[in-house]
Amino acid sequence: MPALPRFLAHQIAGGDGSRPLWGHPVTIAAAALALTLGVVPFLPDGDDDQGSIAPTAETTEAPAAVGRGRVTRAMQAEIDRVLAEGSGVDRAQGRTALARASVRCATFDGQRYCLGFGWTNQTREALAARLTARPTFGRERTGDLDADAMVARSSERSATARTEAERAELTMAAQSVGKVWMLRHEIQGVELPADFAARHPEIAMSDTGTDARGGFGKKYPRKFSILKESRALAQNQTYWCGPATMQAIGWGSSKERKNQSYWARRLGTTTDGTAITDMVRVVNNKTDYDARDKAGPYIVLDISDFTFKQWYRLMMRHVHDYRAPVVLHPVLLKQYYPYLDDDASGHFQVGRGFDQNRKGSPQIGYFEPWDQSRFDPSEPAIGRVQWRNAYRSYRANLDHFQHNVGV
Repeated sequence: MPALPRFLAHQIAGGDGSRPLWGHPVTIAAAALALTLGVVPFLPDGDDDQGSIAPTAETTEAPAAVGRGRVTRAMQAEIDRVLAEGSGVDRAQGRTALARASVRCATFDGQRYCLGFGWTNQTREALAARLTARPTFGRERTGDLDADAMVARSSERSATARTEAERAELTMAAQSVGKVWMLRHEIQGVELPADFAARHPEIAMSDTGTDARGGFGKKYPRKFSILKESRALAQNQTYWCGPATMQAIGWGSSKERKNQSYWARRLGTTTDGTAITDMVRVVNNKTDYDARDKAGPYIVLDISDFTFKQWYRLMMRHVHDYRAPVVLHPVLLKQYYPYLDDDASGHFQVGRGFDQNRKGSPQIGYFEPWDQSRFDPSEPAIGRVQWRNAYRSYRANLDHFQHNVGV
């Protein structure tokens, strides 16, 4: 690990930095929901969060149709504004200036989307501060982009390549803003605008309110899971947690196994790892989980203002009602994952089940692509199929500097 961050060293030396192995193809009105992380309590075994969890919003049981919305003229103007600000990346000098230039945000229909971070209630300044925080040294790298790599990728791209990638990211975001409103309404209780149905015909609405799929209008079953356990394989490279996660998700969608190098090429994975925005892009482009009868277009969602109950409800909503996996995005620390021999980096996992475990702590089921013994035989092996304490996974999600998931 160099003494200087990768992107700062690049600025000083004028070098090319790390190169990809393959080619690489808003404020919400309800601010009162913002919660600070410092007040999240630790939930010991047997706390009162163990009961059956029902949704926040009252819903019917008709299928929801969450499709892609249209990009309006106002949205296109917002996309163009953010892209024009991209020239600031080329002029920026120093760690703080580069971080701020890299984090640019668009407001679509009252929701904020920030490049690289996804849908968030956080300010641009707060997100840029996450990129300037000093990294923790000595952790094993498993394959998601850390803060240095995120800024390096933005600054090392040509202006044309950066604009092309950012336009695709922002366009996909603009098309999915209806889903963002719906999730915040269903999970957090945010009130929908009076003219929401007229503005978003891609969302099925009934006269009595929001239509919802499956069991969302009732209490969830005690335990539920999706995806065949045989379709989860360990990552082949230390920096391939993204491709291994996509392999399992893609396998579950098409019932056809494609190797991890196939997914690495489509994700634009480098030795620095994979971005969560690319994970969501590939789920939307290469699987059917983004269909209207499943999850609809996947989004990158900042969960830093979600309580544990809301986070867990989101997991159940996605797995049970959508029958679609979640792109989990934790930081791999031994305090959250006791099967680890060493603390590791940010990471991707496949969220695919839950167990409300009414006599103990609620659990989450996921596929774990990281197997430390594969790269160091002296370390204990890690199984692909995991059922673990859900609160620990929630805390691991919050401890990742991006605080987001792919849903």
